[in-house]
Amino acid sequence: MTEFIAVAEANQIPSDRGLSVSVGDRELALFNVSGRFYALDGRCPHRSGPLGEGLVENGRVYCPMHGWAFDVKTGACIDHPDKPVACFPTRVADGKVEICI
Repeated sequence: MTEFIAVAEANQIPSDRGLSVSVGDRELALFNVSGRFYALDGRCPHRSGPLGEGLVENGRVYCPMHGWAFDVKTGACIDHPDKPVACFPTRVADGKVEICI
């Protein structure tokens, strides 16, 4: 059974930066790209940089530690294709962003 969990108000997520949220013991990063919301694993595979604190530009988030770029829609790493991050389904219900883990 899939379960969506509300993690943030949609209006809390800026369009130029991510938002870090915790679900259980897992850190995730939320992104708002043109009013659509995406969720990725919250840590960069390089040195565990917080992706939720990264800058977002053209559908990519840039790790604030060393600049690795990830596609927020798929989790693909642009710089190192062998190092993607997990991507999670999202939806908006009653103004809240929900993630399915």
